[in-house]
Amino acid sequence: MKLTDIETFVVGNPPPHFGGRYFVFVKLTTDSGVSGIGEAYCVPFEPHLVAKMIEDVFARYVAGNDPHDIENMWRRVYSSGFTQHPDLTLMGVLSALEMACWDIIGKEANKPVYKLLGGQVHERLRAYTYIYPRPGDTKDVYHDPDLAAERSAEYLSQGFTALKFDPAGPYSAFDGRQLSLEALDLCERFAKSLREAVGMKADLLFGTHGQMTAAGAIRLAKRLEPYDPLWLEEPVPPDAPEEMAKVARATSIPVATGERLTTKYDFARLLRAGAAAILQMNLGRVGGILEAKKIAAMAEVDHVQIAPHLYCGPVVGAANIQIATCSPNFLILESIETWGGFHTEILKSPIRFEEGHVIPSTAPGLGVELNEDVARANPYTGDMLHLEMTQHPVQ
Repeated sequence: MKLTDIETFVVGNPPPHFGGRYFVFVKLTTDSGVSGIGEAYCVPFEPHLVAKMIEDVFARYVAGNDPHDIENMWRRVYSSGFTQHPDLTLMGVLSALEMACWDIIGKEANKPVYKLLGGQVHERLRAYTYIYPRPGDTKDVYHDPDLAAERSAEYLSQGFTALKFDPAGPYSAFDGRQLSLEALDLCERFAKSLREAVGMKADLLFGTHGQMTAAGAIRLAKRLEPYDPLWLEEPVPPDAPEEMAKVARATSIPVATGERLTTKYDFARLLRAGAAAILQMNLGRVGGILEAKKIAAMAEVDHVQIAPHLYCGPVVGAANIQIATCSPNFLILESIETWGGFHTEILKSPIRFEEGHVIPSTAPGLGVELNEDVARANPYTGDMLHLEMTQHPVQ
């Protein structure tokens, strides 16, 4: 079996854009006619250029090779152009290609990918969602603790037992910073209002995006501790795990991080520093499914748990499900609400969600198929990146 063909899709994510402005998918096909799909997460270049990058790497290192030879492909791509370093762009590209190879491998074996990576550990996967806005809202649910508390009841009625929110303000190219007293007060009021609203029925996941210095994050954590969040997410920028470790040592709140890290090498630094209790690798960036399995195994040694990150399309979501299902140290899975809307439309069959849990598919490969007609009918025509940071300092 050899890989012979590639097709890429740059798909615009229609309003309300939950999961990002666009998704970059890839389809690989073998000489025996078996196809697999993958997705790259948040590569920091114009998405059509990213698609060309995927095609270039395929032509150099993947075409003509057996999709089963994951380790061989991984080392050659990781070393492309004399790099051998955790490069977010190259690893996003590799993640998409590697994911598609696993989809093919599973289809050839007639098994879900998780059955080929140690087998099924979890029959249901506990899931959480951000508290999202609704059409007709007269207030901003991201900044109004009363509206967020009101909306939390809706999510609990859907079966969710964990909710994430991020009231700490914009994330900037100039972070980390000290949050203002007003921002600290808003964060505390959010935690208080939501805890009062959900009681013991749901965990609170306090999301940040590297806005703070370690000292600033410790100040915030002390305000949040009375409300017992399950985690404080990425409190400082991802380039300094030693600084994040200062936060982890200073608070009783578990620190979670990892969406902006890639490969076992980045995560090894994090673990060595004792910087996090929960790893949030994104399968469309971390280096692929096998790399994520290696990171999960490394974390297991230190009794660190995994909570795969998702703010992208459902193909990464499907890969997250595979790694969560076969990992003993799985904690919780990020969902975009109940996987409805465009995350359902872009697939031929939706991801199964029941009472706050994702049910792993028993279909071979990743367990999902891209609806190519929908993908082609929704090209991305904008000029903004998947996610963008505020371009000036936040006071």
